[in-house]
Amino acid sequence: QGQLVETGGGSVQPEGSLRLSCAGSGYARTVMCMGWFRQAPGKEREGVALIPLGAPFTYVADSVKGRFTISEDNAKNTIHLQMNSLKPEDTGTYYCAADTRYSCRLGVRDGNWDPHDWGQGTQVTVSS
Repeated sequence: QGQLVETGGGSVQPEGSLRLSCAGSGYARTVMCMGWFRQAPGKEREGVALIPLGAPFTYVADSVKGRFTISEDNAKNTIHLQMNSLKPEDTGTYYCAADTRYSCRLGVRDGNWDPHDWGQGTQVTVSS
């Protein structure tokens, strides 16, 4: 089990943009999947954008499709989430997740991945 560190959260006005980054370290096994989840006050945690590392597909929730983009970095075990046209309903704590189990790739494909590792979270607030 490794460590995940998220950066890039903050406050922004509606229609603004933010970029989140997550760097994983200390993994003895190959990381198979990484992704972003979020939790709004009073709501359950939900998958936002997920990616099997090195695979040609991603999962993006319908609520953010066309506005959020997940990408891998050239640096090992690093991903980014570009968030554009942010809305107040995007407010919440954003968590980076990772998994070394190969089965996570099926979970990402189907949008029901239950990650093994979690970051501490970074706050995103969208408000005028």
